[in-house]
Amino acid sequence: MTPIMLELLIRSLWETILMTVASGVISLVAGLPLGLALVATARGGIAESLGINRVLGAVINGFRSVPFIILLVALIPLTRLIVGTALGTWAAIVPLAIAATPYYARIAEVSLREVDRGLIDAVRAMGGNRWTIIREVLVPEALPGIVAGFTVTLVTLIGASAMAGAIGAGGLGDLAIRYGYQRFETSVMIAVVAVLIVLVCGIQWLGDRLVARLDHR
Repeated sequence: MTPIMLELLIRSLWETILMTVASGVISLVAGLPLGLALVATARGGIAESLGINRVLGAVINGFRSVPFIILLVALIPLTRLIVGTALGTWAAIVPLAIAATPYYARIAEVSLREVDRGLIDAVRAMGGNRWTIIREVLVPEALPGIVAGFTVTLVTLIGASAMAGAIGAGGLGDLAIRYGYQRFETSVMIAVVAVLIVLVCGIQWLGDRLVARLDHR
């Protein structure tokens, strides 16, 4: 691989990391409250409201049912409105974050539902309000699952960011398409695949280690 190609590979790796981390943080900040809302408003929840729960569930399922490549194209007007352009790394963060948020919300919901009901009832019996239950019981007890789900979300975002490269988002996917596929440079394609494997394995390893530290069961 030539020095120029190596420089392109490093730049593309940075772009992929930027897209993954930025959209991942947004999905965490927006998705966790959605997951909490789904659990809280469910039947028997701490803020039971079946109407709100059904509406939230329908909206989340609606976004999750749209294939990412279609969502990517459908959100071009919104992306232009927010970023000012539909091309480039920053533009890709918008659809990536919107796609990842409902995905992570459902993962967080599953982890939160597994919290022992007896702990919630105990806090209620001691006079704890909804915020106390969320802060002292739901989030701490579900934290290993929340972190594990976030790790899975980051890995999924790496694949989605590579797909976004097909429409000029930059990153490793763009490099693989422009040089590895269109110019038949097999060495570039192999290098991109190798870097993606290392990146995914590294994120999964870090996530697993953090979960192991947080899980005291």
